[in-house]
Amino acid sequence: MRAAERMAPIVLWIDELEKAFAAGGTDQDGGVSRRVFGAFLSWLQERTGDVFVVATANDVAKLPPEFIRKGRFDEVFFVDLPNAESRRAIFEIHLRKRHLDPERFDLAGLVQRSDGFSGAEIEEAIVSGLYSAFSLGVPLSTEQLVEELGVTRPLSRTMAEQLDALRGWARDRTVNADGEWLPEARARVARTRPG
Repeated sequence: MRAAERMAPIVLWIDELEKAFAAGGTDQDGGVSRRVFGAFLSWLQERTGDVFVVATANDVAKLPPEFIRKGRFDEVFFVDLPNAESRRAIFEIHLRKRHLDPERFDLAGLVQRSDGFSGAEIEEAIVSGLYSAFSLGVPLSTEQLVEELGVTRPLSRTMAEQLDALRGWARDRTVNADGEWLPEARARVARTRPG
């Protein structure tokens, strides 16, 4: 925390916050976890440096409620699975990353077939498709990607109940990162904007 303030102004990104500060943790470490948690909460509340803190959590139910209150994190956003436009961009990014021209692929078809896929699942379909193409001695094709998407069971299907529960929790408690803000959040932003 001191290092972050010394480097300010910065953005401090904490990935999978619930792994570090899960609610209901044990006291098997002699209270060290509780002291670290308390120090971190105090720092979030009282920091004076220009440190913009962003944290992700895959399982908000494991987060202690103290994290979510205003003053520590100013807003809680819900990031759902990528929509069609985002999936197209994900395909383009990961194809280019592997020195492939996205124009050679039927992106519209791939976007349609990848409904319910996360960005990581789309990337893995491309990686698996590349392995298949390499073993056959042919360039990667749309057909191979379609085949890989077809044999992949995305988390949106295998964990559908948990995802639905998370969406239900987020509906009235968070700001939708896709721009569908809750009316209260929209009004709050309008009040804070000059003019």
